[in-house]
Amino acid sequence: MFELNGRTGIVTGASSGIGYAAANVLAQAGAKVYAVSRSGKVKDSSASVAPGVIHLAGDVCDYARMEELVQEIGNKDGIDFLINNAGITVKRRAEEFLDEDFERIHKVNVNSVFKLSCLCYPYLTKSPHVGRIINITSMAAHLGFSEVVPYCSSKGAVLAMTRGLAVEWANDNITVNSIAPGWFPSEMSVQVMTPERRQKILGRMPLHRFGDPNDLGAMAQFLLSDSAAYINGQDFSVDGGALAFGF
Repeated sequence: MFELNGRTGIVTGASSGIGYAAANVLAQAGAKVYAVSRSGKVKDSSASVAPGVIHLAGDVCDYARMEELVQEIGNKDGIDFLINNAGITVKRRAEEFLDEDFERIHKVNVNSVFKLSCLCYPYLTKSPHVGRIINITSMAAHLGFSEVVPYCSSKGAVLAMTRGLAVEWANDNITVNSIAPGWFPSEMSVQVMTPERRQKILGRMPLHRFGDPNDLGAMAQFLLSDSAAYINGQDFSVDGGALAFGF
C-alpha cells in the first residue's frame, strides 16, 4: 500500500538522525532520495546508506546553491516530494539570548523551509503522484520548553506555514503536511539534554522510552504514498503519547 516506486524527492538535514533515517526508509520503499546536508555525507562513516539514497552537499540557507540543486534534480528526475527536516537550536534562557542566535535559528528553521518549498513548487505541481511537502515540526510547536524559546517560536511558525501552504497550493497538485517528532536520538536533543530533563521527559511520556528515528521515516512514507493523497494541512505527532498526557 505504501510503496514509493518511481518517486524522486529531497530530504534536508539528512546526514544524521531523523533526516538520515527518513531517507533510508523512503529509499527502501522504492524512492530515489537526494539527501542534502552541509557535509554532503553521512556523519557516522560506519552507518549504511540504502540503495537509492544520493548524498549531496548544500546549506539550506545558501539559496543560490539550493536553487542550483533543485533545478539540477528537477530537470533530471522531476521532484515528487520535499521533506524539510534541517533545523538547529541553541540552549539559553530567553533574557540572555543573543540576537544573532535568534535570527540564525529562524533563518534555518523557518526561512529556508519557505524558500525551498517555493523553489520546488514548479516541479511538485507536475508530479504524477501528487506533489508532497512534509515539514518537520516538533513538540515545541505545541508545548512550551524552557531555555529553547526561539526554537519553540520557529517550530510554531513552521506549523502555521504548513497550514497556509496546504490551503494556498491545494489546487496546484500539492499537499503539505507536517510531522511533530517527540524525543528521538539526535545531535539536537543531545545539545539540550541533562539528566534532570531526561527524567522529566521519560516521566511525561506514556510509553516511557525514546523513539526510533525509523518510526518517523515510516510516517513520512505513509504521507508520501497514494494512501495519503487526501490528507492535507495536518500535523502528525510521533511522540510516544506525550501530547496526550494529562495531569
